[in-house]
Amino acid sequence: GIARDLAAAGQGRLQPLEIEPVPSHGAAGPGIRFDFPEGDGKACPLFAGRLVRGVRNRPSPAWMQERLKAIGLRPISALVDITNYVMIALNRPLHVFDADRLDGDLVLRFARKGETLQALDEKTYELDETMTVIADSRGPQALGGIMGGEESGCSAQTRNVLIEVALFDPVRTAMTGRRLGIDSDARTRFERGLDPAFVRPAVELATRLVIDLCGGEAAEAVIIGEEPPPMPAITFHADQMERLAGMALETGEIETSLQALGFALEGGPDVWTIQPPSWRHDVHTQACIVEELARLQGYDHIPPVAVRRTEAVGTGVLTADQRRRGAIRRVVAGQGLSEVVSWSFISQDQARMFGSDSPTRLQNPIASELSVMRPSLLPQLLAAASRNAARKRGDGALFEVGPRFTGGQPGDQCWSVAGIRYGDAVGREWAERRRPVDLFDAKADAIAALAAAGVRTEALQCRPEAPARYHPGRSGVLALGPNVLATFGELHPRILATFDLGMTVVGFELDIDTLPKPRTRTGKARPALERWPYPAIERDFAFLVDRSVNADQLLRAIRAADKQLIRGARLFDVYEGDRIDEGKRSLAISVRLQAKDRTLTDQEVEPVAQKIVQSVEKQCGGSLR
Repeated sequence: GIARDLAAAGQGRLQPLEIEPVPSHGAAGPGIRFDFPEGDGKACPLFAGRLVRGVRNRPSPAWMQERLKAIGLRPISALVDITNYVMIALNRPLHVFDADRLDGDLVLRFARKGETLQALDEKTYELDETMTVIADSRGPQALGGIMGGEESGCSAQTRNVLIEVALFDPVRTAMTGRRLGIDSDARTRFERGLDPAFVRPAVELATRLVIDLCGGEAAEAVIIGEEPPPMPAITFHADQMERLAGMALETGEIETSLQALGFALEGGPDVWTIQPPSWRHDVHTQACIVEELARLQGYDHIPPVAVRRTEAVGTGVLTADQRRRGAIRRVVAGQGLSEVVSWSFISQDQARMFGSDSPTRLQNPIASELSVMRPSLLPQLLAAASRNAARKRGDGALFEVGPRFTGGQPGDQCWSVAGIRYGDAVGREWAERRRPVDLFDAKADAIAALAAAGVRTEALQCRPEAPARYHPGRSGVLALGPNVLATFGELHPRILATFDLGMTVVGFELDIDTLPKPRTRTGKARPALERWPYPAIERDFAFLVDRSVNADQLLRAIRAADKQLIRGARLFDVYEGDRIDEGKRSLAISVRLQAKDRTLTDQEVEPVAQKIVQSVEKQCGGSLR
């Protein structure tokens, strides 16, 4: 195919493939027949087999071995190398049976329930009634179009071989390969369709190579079935070239180019009846012909044409969920984290570490350490941090927005965002003290992500209920009532050790799809910006509370004291020392009071301060120091 295209493009001359028939000696080999149900003959419309007696399965010659090695194949023996050589050079998969290891005639049929096949890859496969097999009296000896069986495979002791060349249904071949998880070179070619006219020549070519390299005498070929009818002819109009590709080609150029590609033409100069070659079963319409001509000319020769606007600019095509994920992505990146895009696959051991005892397994994983779908985004982020640390990049911050998987069904996945910080939050600076990352960095990242998703962060509750993958004393969750929205904290040292991370790592996770939906605006206009022209008043309070009371509880109690005038509250100091009772601590809070329509006076602020003290006493059991 490549040689034909190069010759058609003027890069050399195509050498014709001349295959001389091999004379027959002796009777034909084992009988071959079809045994498909009526109407299922397309499973294998054409099959050819030829027996070669008296071969010697020696190593293939150096020229063949060098060519196979050049494309990454390992030479095995002459018989095996011949099949690989013909498949790669001429796109024709074939198989060679050890004829002495076959029992009786060969039958092309569907597998029967309960049948198995030990294939050449040394794996045993359970077959079903949808799979095409080549069987003898003992059972299946090969999977049609996919792989041969170990029981009838060739070895150094092989003396008589049966060469098999056939056509198998592309759709059935693809479905069988997917169901069994076999991704062979033969399957790749059969499921894309092969040249039906090359079955008989391929038998002769393979026979000639076997005799030349291994010796022996060929019996008469056995061919059953019929070659499928040729592709329907296409009526092609010359003006389609300019209409579809913007290229104007001369009549002679069109005819010369298509004939060089193997097409047969009748008619002209404006309309042709074109017969595609037998190996181009993908050519069906005039547009396919235009594509072939444009391909030879070069797509870079298609002239640029401005697209004429026929209607007003359309509205955005992003869904509300996509816009929400985009907003989270931008805000988390604004926190100083770098986005990564990683595999959705991890190892089974990693899945167990992150809370999934029965993760979704892949039938055909690309690697043994990537065999299950990830139940969390954190493992791949930790793996990236480990690679960075191994390259002397010990400080960093990473995040990912992507799906995590809780099962194997279409609905068993959830869009999530996760992020980690590792090493130092503040490095070696002359103006600042060096500081390692801590759980409050991860908490701030989680709150920022929730705010970007439209969650009312001022109503969040912070509780120490994080999963086991976090450090039990340095982690927490952010919740609204009973609903946990995010987890954050320092990752457990045991997990960090498995990733060879010797520094502190903090992280956060939240499932975007399970977050409360933000209120939708009725119009497209943004709400007006609220004006607060009058100055705020800051009041500081120091409360004595039990150590079991966390700052979040205290802040919520303060905000609930007066929702009209209290505009904000923040913790600015924690004291635990010998000047307060054992089991107690002092939390200092700064409260900002502000009215929208006036400047507050001391007479108005004092009642609010009393409400704050009363609310803390009632909800937290605290007292004013």
